[in-house]
Formats: sequence, C-alpha cells, structure tokens
Amino acid sequence: MIPVIELHQQHAELAEELQAAAARVLAGGWFILGPEVRAFEAEFAAWLGVAQCAGVASGTDAITLALRALGIGPGDEVITVSHTAVATVAAIVNAGATPVLVDINAQTFTMDPEACARAITARTRAVVPVHLYGHPADMPAIMAVAGQHGLRVVEDCAQAHGARCEGRLVGTWGDCGAFSFYPTKNLGALGDGGAVVTNDSGVAARVRMLREYGWRERYISAEHGTNSRLDELQAALLRVKLRHVEAWNAARRAHAAQYAAQLRGVEAPGERTGCMHVYHLYVVRAPGRDALAAHLQAQGIGTARHYPAPVHQQPAYRHLHTQALPVTEAVSRDILTLPMFPELREDDIAAVCRAVAAFYAEREGAR
Repeated sequence: MIPVIELHQQHAELAEELQAAAARVLAGGWFILGPEVRAFEAEFAAWLGVAQCAGVASGTDAITLALRALGIGPGDEVITVSHTAVATVAAIVNAGATPVLVDINAQTFTMDPEACARAITARTRAVVPVHLYGHPADMPAIMAVAGQHGLRVVEDCAQAHGARCEGRLVGTWGDCGAFSFYPTKNLGALGDGGAVVTNDSGVAARVRMLREYGWRERYISAEHGTNSRLDELQAALLRVKLRHVEAWNAARRAHAAQYAAQLRGVEAPGERTGCMHVYHLYVVRAPGRDALAAHLQAQGIGTARHYPAPVHQQPAYRHLHTQALPVTEAVSRDILTLPMFPELREDDIAAVCRAVAAFYAEREGAR
C-alpha cells in the first residue's frame, strides 16, 4: 500500500531526538507556557525572519486570535476563499466577523486578487489569503489591494511552512501569519498546535493576552480571552522537527518534479513564477476523478479529496454564498490528492504514475 501520507518513518528516524525532548520536559516539570514554548517561539521567529511569535493551541485559533488582536470582530467583513480547509472560515466566524468568500486562480488554487478587490465593501476590514497545498497566494497583488483600501492581512500559512513568494517566506508579508502544527503539516507536532507570527510587538502582546483569558496579570482578565496555549511537550518536539523542515521541503519538491515528469492524463499542480511551492499536498486535476481514485485504490494506492466540498457548499456556511465562484466549483469537481510525504520512495512515485497512465489508456481504449 502506498498511503497519501505516512508519519511512522519520519518519527522513527527522529526517535532518539524526540524522546530526549520529551524527557527534558518531564524532568523539568513545567508543562504550559514555559521555557520550551519560549525557545520554540524564538527559534521559529528567527527561522522566518520575523520579530515575534506567539504559540497557540491550533492553526484555527491562530487565525482567530490574529484577527482579534488586530481589532477585527462583529460587524466586520473578512475576505477569504471557499476553496480551503473549513478551519479558515470557522476561525473568522470565531472572531465574530463575517467571512466573504471569493474565487481562486485555476492554476495555483489560491485567491484571485481581482476577485478579492471586487468583493470589498464599506464593511471590509481584512483579507485572509490561504497558501493552499503549499503554494503561496499572490501576495504582491493581494498586499497592493489591501494597501489601497486600508485592509489588514492575516496569512493562512497552515499548509505552507517554508514556502516563498518573490523570495520572501509566507507569513512575513501581512500584518500576521497564522501557522498550524497539526501532525500532518510540513512542520507537524504530535498533537495540535499553532502560532501567530508578526513584526508588530503590540499585536503579539495582544495575542499573548488573548490566548490566556485576557490576562495582563495572572488571574485578572483585562478583556474576554480564551484558553489557547501551545504546551511545553509540543514545543519541545517542534524544536526538534524545525531543524529538518528545509530538507523535508526539498524532498517534497523533488517528488513533485518526478510526478510532473511522469504523470499522464492529469493536470499537475502549477507553480507561479517567483513562487516556491512546498507541496504539503500533491493535488492534481483529474478527468473522471472518482473512477481514477477507485482504480488507484484497487492498486493499493491511497488518494484523498482536499476538499470534498468548498466551504460555501457545506451546510453550516451555505448562507455565505454571495459571490459567483465558478473556478472554485469547477476545481472541486475534479481534484485528487496523490501520495506526498518526504520519505516517499522514487519507485512508489513511478508506480503511482504507471497506475494513473494505465487508467487513462484503458479509458481511451474503451471509447
């Protein structure tokens, strides 16, 4: 079986380092917002080249708390995309704001800056571009739109640790970057975790206050906050994994190049000029997608759909469907996720490509 994603080998290779990190936390006896969190925050900020990092409990909370720290809430509109993990939209709702969903670029699957510009109203306060599957959104164009209208920008970087746009790492363009450390991410913990990064010390201070009940001093809430803290164990494990992210991303890019050279019958993911894709997921557009997925499953090859339905077609969010989203809806009908993880073997990729080619050869022969 060739799985869509596999973590056992990665963890086996790092077992001694991970176990040492866990033992250090157990021996220290400090488990919430202690020295490991502070060290990870400093190391992650340095890796990105930003001034501030605040660890939180999840990527969803990272977006919510970033928006709240920027003063965005009830009565405000926040533009984002429907073609994303539902967490992006849920986070905006959790902040009390109203999501406005716009269309995407058909090649990169990321926000169409022109669609963003058309959706701006007098109530618009922020934009949340999503660096989906590991491909950066068009940040120069999005920042230009935001600048023209005085909008805040919170980048959803949950799937794009290490991706670059015009040489700059994602998460460093907007007012804030929101990261997830869910286990399957390019930088994944062994549980949930997230972070807000920013160059604004005031915003970082507000995130830190809001992540712990709105406390400025212990047990005294200056305003309504929440409990969203990155714990010491996850921070310690992330410190180990952070040292390997660039090598893992290089492996993902090498796998993507092999796929692109060998795949037939499907549309491989695009990479916009000036961007560096880090292939959190390898998502193709595939005619006869469901039949292809069944064929691959029969060959012992795992696939997935990221995502089965765009957010505006999901029951909880159908009321948000106020913009025409033709590209989003077309893409959602034929996307298929193929196996992608750093430890994927070259012969496994070749086997996937042969199976895909065989499916389309048989399909063509049946016509």
